[in-house]
Amino acid sequence: MSDSNTTDFKNPSTFILLGIPGLEMGHVWISIPFCTMYIIAILGNITILFIVKMEPNLHVPMYYFLCMLAVTDLFLSTSILPKTLAIFWFSYREIDFSACFIQMYFIHCFSVTESGIFVAMAFDRYVAICHPLRHSTILTNPVVAKISLAVMLRGIVLILPYPFLGKRWPYCRTNIIPHSYCEHMAVVKLVCGDISISSYYGLSVTFLVMGLDVFSITVSYIQILRAIFSLPTKDARLKTFGTCSSHLCVILAFYIPGLFSFLTHRFGHNVPLHFHILIANAYLLVPPVLNPVIYGMRTKPIRTRLLWHFTHKGT
Repeated sequence: MSDSNTTDFKNPSTFILLGIPGLEMGHVWISIPFCTMYIIAILGNITILFIVKMEPNLHVPMYYFLCMLAVTDLFLSTSILPKTLAIFWFSYREIDFSACFIQMYFIHCFSVTESGIFVAMAFDRYVAICHPLRHSTILTNPVVAKISLAVMLRGIVLILPYPFLGKRWPYCRTNIIPHSYCEHMAVVKLVCGDISISSYYGLSVTFLVMGLDVFSITVSYIQILRAIFSLPTKDARLKTFGTCSSHLCVILAFYIPGLFSFLTHRFGHNVPLHFHILIANAYLLVPPVLNPVIYGMRTKPIRTRLLWHFTHKGT
């Protein structure tokens, strides 16, 4: 038996990322929309941060949370895209053992953080619409800072066991990961021991985060819709609902691909692998692109300020 067939992967120095298995011949073409989305995500989110920083009227809780979302999107997209593009363009598939778990940690940490930010934004909309006269006294700057800190700490703490457990498992099957990035379950499946702890913990985190966050957002919007439909005129209802429409769009863009990716990974055994990988990438890449576009186009203060910068450029 050759050495290549008896290699001990118990402590591999590197993993091999395949990119999108089954679509290797199209990697260069697939990289075009991926690279375009990355550029839009970087420029769009930096633009949001710049406009909010330069416009004092936007220094309110809604836009503080939007800035948190923009920073999270920048880190999330940068955690995955450079390595993915290196695979597509240069066939640079190797990733260091420790670097793989660092990437895994950042991807899942920022995903959990983003979900928490959506809950905070839903709470802000609830207070603004259901208790408008108390908005400034409820969501003071110290309260916003505490909410932001809690959202970040939740992501940091909940995902810590992922790399902690993953680095201690024996890898004796292979070091080839059929994915474009170090996704938690894709790596854990390479373990030759009992992975029930990691599997159940990952499942618990998903249900805890998605379940509680979606429930909290749903409750907030039920109260918001009740308040909107109690308004006396149609124009007032449409105007008030318009302040929530951007938030609803980015929530749907985040949770729908995420839920589909989770279900296909756990239960979609008949789903083609390349389709699952594409959905998993869309879950991480589409929200950072859509968030600044949606808020830039649908939020009047940001749109107005952006147009002002373009029309007054060079004057």
